[in-house]
Amino acid sequence: MKLSEIKTILSTVETVNFELENGTQVPEHFHVTEVGVVTKHFIDCGGKERIEKTANFQLWDANDFEHRLKPQKLLNIISLSEQLLGMGDLEIEVEYQTTTIGKYNLAFDLENFVLVNKQTNCLAKDKCGIPSNKQKVRLSDKNDEPCCSPDGNCC
Repeated sequence: MKLSEIKTILSTVETVNFELENGTQVPEHFHVTEVGVVTKHFIDCGGKERIEKTANFQLWDANDFEHRLKPQKLLNIISLSEQLLGMGDLEIEVEYQTTTIGKYNLAFDLENFVLVNKQTNCLAKDKCGIPSNKQKVRLSDKNDEPCCSPDGNCC
């Protein structure tokens, strides 16, 4: 989800609710402790230089049970971050503490913002010899003998 998308959603909802992909709710008294720009400057395993920028939101459960973030307050935080940090319409990455600090993509299911699990990936599959799609092979096409026959060569 991009910043423009969350701003549109926040202007239409009455509450701000987050949940993990497995349905576990982030406590409603969470705080957004940071909104920022994270720049990752790196070289992938194929030797290509890359720069990625994301808008970073950090959620924190402070056990402050009287706290409830309103949509307009989050919109104000985002607006100030855009002004002071020169944020563009970046993809949002959310940090949230479970057993360790997790980084999540963000989606919306018409009721809750959903923290979507992220996965690692090879960015240079062509350089590493990893095929982009799994090749489908029928074993019966590999040899003319019936598979697993006593004198066959597949067993």
